[in-house]
Amino acid sequence: MTEFFGALAAHSFLQHALLAGLLASIGCGIIGAFVVVRRISFLAGGIAHAVLAGMGIVYFFGGAPLYGALPAAVIAALVIAIINRRFKQYEDTLVAALWSLGIAIGIVFISSTPGYSVDLLGYLFGNILLVTEADLILMAILDGVILLVTALYYKQLLAICFDEEFARVRGVRVELLHVLLLIMVALTVVLLVKVVGLILVMALLTLPAATAMQFSRSLLKIMGLAMIFGGLICSTGLWLSYTPDLPAGATMVITAAVLYVLVLLLTAFYKTRRRRQGIEEMAKR
Repeated sequence: MTEFFGALAAHSFLQHALLAGLLASIGCGIIGAFVVVRRISFLAGGIAHAVLAGMGIVYFFGGAPLYGALPAAVIAALVIAIINRRFKQYEDTLVAALWSLGIAIGIVFISSTPGYSVDLLGYLFGNILLVTEADLILMAILDGVILLVTALYYKQLLAICFDEEFARVRGVRVELLHVLLLIMVALTVVLLVKVVGLILVMALLTLPAATAMQFSRSLLKIMGLAMIFGGLICSTGLWLSYTPDLPAGATMVITAAVLYVLVLLLTAFYKTRRRRQGIEEMAKR
C-alpha cells in the first residue's frame, strides 16, 4: 500500500487514473440506479456494445476513438428507444442484433485502418492508466450534464421508474423521458469506456447500484451509496492492480463483484438471524 501511495504522489498518470475512476463513479452511480430500478440493463448493454461502431469509424478516418463513442452512443440510445416503444414484441431480438451489428461494424473499420494499432483494444477492455487531461475534461462535462438533467427531471424520472402507468395518467411524457434516460445511459457508457472498456462497462454500471439497493429503497439514497461504492471500487481496484501489474479495469470489476456478493451474503445472514429471533420471541410468549 505504501508503494502505491508513493507512486500516486509521484506519477501524474496514476493521479489521472484515480480521478477518472472517481468521475466515472458519479455518472455510473446516478444512472446505474435508474438502470437497476427500471430494469433496463439489457437495453444499456445494447448501447454499450453499439458504441464500438462509432469508435471504429472515427479511428478509420484518423480521429480519436473516444470522440466517436459519444455520437454512436446517442444514436444507439435513440434506435433502442424506438425499438422499445414500437417493436416491443421483438425487442430482445432487435437489441441483440444492434448489439452484434455495432461490434461487427467496429471490427470491420478497425481492421481496415492503415497502420492498425492494437492499443485500440484498450477501448474494449479498458486502460485507465492511459487517461489524458482531455479525457478528464470530457468526463467532467458529461458528469455535469448527467447531474443537471437528473436534477431538472428527477421527479418525473422517479415516477416512470416505479409506476409508468400512473406517471402517464398524471400527464408525464413517459416516452420522451424514456428516451432522455437512455441518452444519459449513453453518456455514462462513454464515461466508463476508458475506465473498464466496452466489454466490462455493464458491470460497473450496475453492480454499485445493485449493492446500494441492499441498504435502501430510496432512489436518491441508492444514487448516493452507488457513487460512494463506485469510488471505493475504482480506487481499490486501481490499488490492487498496481503492484502485481494486473489490468486495472478487470480488477475493478472483480472488486465490484466480490463486494456485491459479500453484501448479499451479509444481508441474507442478517435477515435470517432477525427471522429466527422473531420466531424465538413468539415461542416465548
